[in-house]
Amino acid sequence: MFDITPYRELKIAPRAVFDALDERRARPRFMLPTASGDWEAVTWGAYADAIRKLACALSALGLGVGDRAAIFAPNRVQWIEAALAIQAAGGVMVPVYPACTAEQAAYIVAHSDAKVLFVDTAALLSRVFERFGELGSVQRVVLLDDALDVSKVLAELRASGKPAPTIADVEAKVMGFARAMALGAARDAEAPEAFMARMDSIELGQPALMLYTSGTTGNPKGVPLTHANVAQNGLDWLECNAPMLEANAVDLLWLPMSHIFGLGEACLGNTLGFTTYLSDPLKVLGHLPEVKPNVFMSVPAYWEKLATGAMAEADPDARRAKLASLTGGRLKFCLSGGAGLKREIKQLFFECGLLILEGYGLTECSPTLTLNRPEAFRFDSVGKALPSVELRLADDGEILARGPNVFGGYHKDPSATREAFTDDGWFKTGDVGRFTDDGFLQIVDRKKEILVTAGGKNVPPANIELRFADDPIVSHAIVYGDGKKYLVAGIWLNPEAMDAKLSALGIASEQRGAAIDELVSASVARVNEHLASFEQIKRYRVMDAALTVAGGLLTSTLKPRRKQIYQAFAQDFEGIYA
Repeated sequence: MFDITPYRELKIAPRAVFDALDERRARPRFMLPTASGDWEAVTWGAYADAIRKLACALSALGLGVGDRAAIFAPNRVQWIEAALAIQAAGGVMVPVYPACTAEQAAYIVAHSDAKVLFVDTAALLSRVFERFGELGSVQRVVLLDDALDVSKVLAELRASGKPAPTIADVEAKVMGFARAMALGAARDAEAPEAFMARMDSIELGQPALMLYTSGTTGNPKGVPLTHANVAQNGLDWLECNAPMLEANAVDLLWLPMSHIFGLGEACLGNTLGFTTYLSDPLKVLGHLPEVKPNVFMSVPAYWEKLATGAMAEADPDARRAKLASLTGGRLKFCLSGGAGLKREIKQLFFECGLLILEGYGLTECSPTLTLNRPEAFRFDSVGKALPSVELRLADDGEILARGPNVFGGYHKDPSATREAFTDDGWFKTGDVGRFTDDGFLQIVDRKKEILVTAGGKNVPPANIELRFADDPIVSHAIVYGDGKKYLVAGIWLNPEAMDAKLSALGIASEQRGAAIDELVSASVARVNEHLASFEQIKRYRVMDAALTVAGGLLTSTLKPRRKQIYQAFAQDFEGIYA
């Protein structure tokens, strides 16, 4: 069994890089895909040096203890370097999902009071520039890629008719990556002892990161997590998974580091000395047989794709061989998260000699509450509580949690904080569960009406549905897609408003079918325009049967009863995916 004794002391995340640096300096920490199809190594030494310089640069730019700095970028080595540098400087790291719209990103950055914003790619920089005047306390924007053409981004933004900052504003605030590194190197040279001293002075009770999570309505809420929150959860996680872990393993990371799942994998690699191959969602399954990782963490959609490939073989031995060829044949640790994985998928992998572990958690809990373990698992459950976690069920079955991993409250939102906890201090998960006779937790329902896609994205459907409210031809729109790869919608039309619209357009009766399709399609397109990609409605169906109070599908105030609608129109919703 893997000995976790050296890892039992709780520390801030950047310490894992520097504590073992002497023995790892020349080894590869990351392997990056190149345009030619090869892999380029980033050593532990280069990785640590970059974190150190960036941390010193942030200090020189005025980032103090407890100050926030945001990262708006897709996965790259510079992302995790910036994240750990923020924490090493005493700051609080705020990830912003790359899928966020300009409006969403601006809200998170401003609400978090971020003083520094790291950004990458022309598309994301364009969104930053579009809302440049709304970025609140941001004093400096740091580009993670010096190849970004700022002038071109500005020109294209102006050509599209969208707001854009002036050249003077950009020059005053925007800094390239090389310039930031040079600033940090100079600051480090002036006081070489300051970096380690500052990192060692950080207390575990200080905030480490703040992630934004969607509620059922309104803007996302900021979830501050302390170093102690995430460190204790990490230690519990290691305790549970020790039989299947090993130091210096190879992992293949594609999960977004802006999500706590992907960030957790990167931090695990820092702790255990992994060599991490960085991939992206479109290429990761092709990279699996090439990289031959020992560790692979993913969301259900990808495990399902691998299972589909293996199930093409009827013979058990051939199926096992097929799965080995698809995964590289060296997998030892498999973890699924973000959403529930179908039991038959877990069973297939197990029959082929691979145990996919699955658990349950929330961002507010750093994030893990329960885990199936190598020596104690049930495929019909999300496992047992972590060693430091207490769980109980409320009278209505809601899962309540307490422990050192649970956050202290939402950023700038005392009312939401009060609502999130019971009077005696238990966190309300919003999920309904039950315990088996042998102590495993099963999730049976969700009190909060949040859809969790197969990709692990949390989507409040009400936020999408409300965007149809101003369209008179739509009576109701119900978004569907819990556990699915994408969202769909059932659309209920307002017959009177539709008739009036068609008449105003002079549409003849024999042409009304096609015209209705066009109008509904345009309505959906208008809604999608203001949504992140994972929130968008990919397909829809106009429903014929009406929603009524008498039928139990509307409340007395004509609000849709979501659960009842899902049940009544189950075949219709599922048919949209056919």
